[in-house]
Amino acid sequence: MKIAVIGQSLFGQEVYKELRKDGHTIVGVFTIPDKDGKADPLATEAEKDGVPVFKFPRWRLKGKPIPEVVSEYQATGAELNVLPFCSQFIPMDVIDHPKHGSIIYHPSLLPRHRGASAINWTLIHGDKKGGFTVFWADDGLDTGPILLQRECDVEPNDTVNTIYKRFLFPEGVKGMVDAVRLIAASKAPRIIQPQEGATYECIQKKDNAKIDWDQSAEDIHNWIRGNDKIPGAWAEVDGQKVTFYGSSLVDNGTAANGQPLEIPGASRPGIVTKTGLVLFGKDGKALMVKNLQFEDGKMIAAAQYFSAGSSAAVELTEEEKTFAEQMRAVWQSILSNVSTIEDSTDFFKSGAASMDVVRLVEEVKLRASTCQLQNEDVYMNTTFQDFIQMCVRKLRGEDGEEELVVDYVEKSINNMTVKMPHQLFINGEFVDAEGGKTYKTINPTDGTAICDVSLAQISDVDKAVAAAKEAFEEGEWGKMNPRDRGRLIHKLADLMEEHQEELATIESIDSGAVYTLALKTHVGMSIQTFRYFAGWCDKIQGSTIPINQARPNRNLTFTKKEPIGVCAIVIPWNYPLMMLAWKTAACLAAGNTVVLKPAQVTPLTAMKFAELAARAGLPKGVVNILPGSGALVGQRLSDHPDVRKLGFTGSTEIGKHIMKSCAVSNVKKVSLELGGKSPLIIFSDCDMDKAVRMVDKTMFSAFVEEVKKMRVGDPLDRSTDHGPQNHKAHLDKLVEYCEAGVKEGATLVCGGKQVQRPGFFFEPTVFVDVEDHMFIAKEESFGPIMILSKFKSGEVDDVLRRANATEFGLASGVFTRDISKALYVSEKLNAGTVFVNTYNKTDVASPFGGFKQSGFGKDLGQDALNEYLKTKAVTIEY
Repeated sequence: MKIAVIGQSLFGQEVYKELRKDGHTIVGVFTIPDKDGKADPLATEAEKDGVPVFKFPRWRLKGKPIPEVVSEYQATGAELNVLPFCSQFIPMDVIDHPKHGSIIYHPSLLPRHRGASAINWTLIHGDKKGGFTVFWADDGLDTGPILLQRECDVEPNDTVNTIYKRFLFPEGVKGMVDAVRLIAASKAPRIIQPQEGATYECIQKKDNAKIDWDQSAEDIHNWIRGNDKIPGAWAEVDGQKVTFYGSSLVDNGTAANGQPLEIPGASRPGIVTKTGLVLFGKDGKALMVKNLQFEDGKMIAAAQYFSAGSSAAVELTEEEKTFAEQMRAVWQSILSNVSTIEDSTDFFKSGAASMDVVRLVEEVKLRASTCQLQNEDVYMNTTFQDFIQMCVRKLRGEDGEEELVVDYVEKSINNMTVKMPHQLFINGEFVDAEGGKTYKTINPTDGTAICDVSLAQISDVDKAVAAAKEAFEEGEWGKMNPRDRGRLIHKLADLMEEHQEELATIESIDSGAVYTLALKTHVGMSIQTFRYFAGWCDKIQGSTIPINQARPNRNLTFTKKEPIGVCAIVIPWNYPLMMLAWKTAACLAAGNTVVLKPAQVTPLTAMKFAELAARAGLPKGVVNILPGSGALVGQRLSDHPDVRKLGFTGSTEIGKHIMKSCAVSNVKKVSLELGGKSPLIIFSDCDMDKAVRMVDKTMFSAFVEEVKKMRVGDPLDRSTDHGPQNHKAHLDKLVEYCEAGVKEGATLVCGGKQVQRPGFFFEPTVFVDVEDHMFIAKEESFGPIMILSKFKSGEVDDVLRRANATEFGLASGVFTRDISKALYVSEKLNAGTVFVNTYNKTDVASPFGGFKQSGFGKDLGQDALNEYLKTKAVTIEY
């Protein structure tokens, strides 16, 4: 069809573009004149395409059509007028002229909320349903016949902006295009609007947006959000008009702590808290507003009401000065009507509009990815100088947001002062456990207490899960662009790298790891893991699937990969930070929120990680850390109905219990990395020196070909310190394990007992003459114990049978120079990972996980993402 588009704004621009994509000919675009030298987006788009653009200041004069204007319109030969959003009065001579008439978009479910402020009144009245109507245009009273309607739920804290961006804009564009399709197919209905339920409300302007405090909290909340952002609900505070933005209902405002603020007419004073301004209705219930705007246009965070303007200007570094000049050029490109951008230039007084705010925020991201701006940041810093100061503070991590309060335990060790958080981390804050319960975490190298750590209780678990759920469902994390999420995770990795020596020192004293090992492996690989998964955030995608056609219709099926929701992670004590990273990085990259329980005996690096996550800018509730017992915290996480996924590394016995609890509670998705026996097959043709070095650094069950005797004496016996085992109970189990081996007839070459020194050390232990039926041949020791068995030369299949004759299947290995033999053995070994001529060589890009009773699911690599995603299939018939 030949269509004339009459209207303006980004909405009009998108409708215009979609109509052209649909094959229609746009014979003319009629829009508003340029403002401050800037064309409307609809005009800009049409001019780019060479479509005739008309910018009439008005269509009527003294109530009568202007003949020259009408004549220019009629000359286009339009068969249909499409009015996506139009602020001008269009004469009926134009409305009725085309063959198919005119259709117009209205952002309410007519006949309810006729008038220009329909979205505002949908919210002000507290409607549970909203939506839009495409109707046949009338004389401007919104009473024409209905062609099409679409509805949506109105969320309790929706504003004009959120419901417009979520539904009215994107679905409205589609609705306008669908309406044109119906007209083209001669299927467009004309449904007379009913009189029942019809309302017509006035245009909301600043003068009539004053808050009436003689209402319930919910009504006041609806009034504020219904006027947010335009025209803005206001009240008199301290003798001036103050406009309120970002309202939400709160459960228990009376318990809020803060400074009282007298508001004339209110039933009681407001309370300025660290999170916003709490207000009260006449029913005693409460609401909270996030931002305030004063008469001079300055906007501040409501929490800063009594401290606004108190911060001194920061002095810029040379690098920051370069950034400032880059942003001055950006401002200049946006405010093209302004000759020079001075420090005092005001963004909005110079002609910027809401779409310019969006562009400015994106321009900042392109030049400084770690500076995560929100639109409100621009509204609250309108002059160029204030804007630069705000950006620089954010880049430095000094952006005036609520300060992270950390009660550190400080220790001077390893030529540095380490600062260790020791409380639970819930919803972005370090807090004591319920009842102030604590326990002592022990340094396993000497048995001394490091510090008291908060001991989480069931109520703490419930609080953490609730915070994670809210962050996922309602918070900015769940709505965040994947690329922005990746930037935050990358920033977290950067902070971990900045603190790597401190993290390694904490890891060393808390887990007993040798410092160099902790620095290179525990911390180093953790940083690599977060960096790797940061890169995956914007590459998670589904697929398009061919399916059988149900003729005469056609079908399209595609899949979407979506985050699961609240995930629980339970990790062991052997690699505390690395196990956290392996699971948490993939979990966050997929878009989930997490509640993590570190091993009770090694909580400290997890709590330092929580601090760094907060300082990196991860929103509240995204990461929660709960030190505590497995029987209490781990069990509650397994049972909790709001936890949708649990990742666990630990013993097979506990893994089975967790799996059962997850099934009984709400059929949680589960991934388990459990025990392992790690068989290593050493063929006589291998590089024996290398094999010995690998055996010396690792612990497993080795099968050695008889032709050459494994040299177990020298390198293994010389070591008297294979690292502490972290707690006394585990040492006792290792002693029992060795006693069982001796009792069954295995030969103890060395070790088998605790080292006689402070701390929890166990001697490196070697058993030979081990037969397959023995306890130590089948069960995991989880300690520095080597089990050596012989096999006859050439009996490859027999040694494979023996290596696989265990219920474990985590890792395995083979040493041989024969590539055919290596490939054959790697194929036949029933384990999740097979190492050839090396051992324990893990990489962040390579998946790791077991078979059989070593569990299922993978850490690391692309496979790990799937553990924290769910697949949705969508089938469309067209």
